[in-house]
Amino acid sequence: MRGEIGRRSLLKGGVAVTSLAAFSPVMAAPAEKALTRIAFGSCAHQDKEQPIWDRVNAWKPELFIFMGDNIYGDTEDMAVMREKYTRFAAKPGVKALRAATPCIATWDDHDFGVNDGGSEYPKKAESKELFLEFWGEPKDGFRRSHEGIYASYFFGPKGRRVQIILPDNRTFRTALTGMSVEPKDRGQYFVNPDPAATMLGAAQWEWLEAELRKPADLRIFASSTQVLADAPGYEAWINFQADHQRLLDLIDFAQVENLFMISGDTHYAELSKLSEGVPYPLYDLTSSGLTQVWPVFGPNKNRIAKAPLMPNFGRISIDWSAREPSVLLEVEMLDGQVPISHQVKLADLKQDRR
Repeated sequence: MRGEIGRRSLLKGGVAVTSLAAFSPVMAAPAEKALTRIAFGSCAHQDKEQPIWDRVNAWKPELFIFMGDNIYGDTEDMAVMREKYTRFAAKPGVKALRAATPCIATWDDHDFGVNDGGSEYPKKAESKELFLEFWGEPKDGFRRSHEGIYASYFFGPKGRRVQIILPDNRTFRTALTGMSVEPKDRGQYFVNPDPAATMLGAAQWEWLEAELRKPADLRIFASSTQVLADAPGYEAWINFQADHQRLLDLIDFAQVENLFMISGDTHYAELSKLSEGVPYPLYDLTSSGLTQVWPVFGPNKNRIAKAPLMPNFGRISIDWSAREPSVLLEVEMLDGQVPISHQVKLADLKQDRR
């Protein structure tokens, strides 16, 4: 929803650099550390002030997940895209976060390169290279071995192992269908009933099925667009009916447990819950945006909580030490209030195997 930078040099620590990776270091999270505090957010316009980072950094997350629209690139000119990444990286709050906190990232439409875009965007490969450079993907990293940027990460020892899955909702996605003019009461896009229309594409689906079968004590499906919002109009998984149902069926038939979703994109924050037609209640915590604010909420009958319309970030607190381990799903606003706070016991994210 909703090249090099000429020959100029950027200064970092008194040293002239032109590399995005050098300008924007990314810390690697220690794989064996049991995570207890994860923050996430989306939709950060590089030309706006970003005071929300003061709130994020004060919370001291052990990991931050950038959920997409991390810049508003919206271009086929990679020199322009690079310049926008550079402006984002120069934000004081972003610099402070990345100096102290491990970060992982996916993209959404604007940092992919075009509003509401998918596989039809002609600069997918070039945009991917800038993305991987900026976020510090190793030269031999998994994301460089395949088309698109999908990946998953594991943190923590056995018994407290967290899997974070970052699908790529742009590179392979079928073009949207809908009205040419957006109506006042909802978004312009239709549900596409064509079984061949896809969000992820065949290769990514094969990868995802394999990832969900790997052992983990907690799984976070970190989708740039909403998974459980039920009403079509704005961009969401529901726009692609076959893939939406395929994801829910996969969770069921592969006996996937301990899973919840997080998402961004919407420019408002809410918590969605789906209880019907799934093996256990599914949750989707949406946090958006770090700078961007939409004037109204979209329709969503699965919404169980919502936040005021102002910049925000998502918080995930994991209590491993309790007799019944749990996760606390929260959204913190720019003014410090926490209007969404919902605890989920891991015991409630289990399949009925009787």
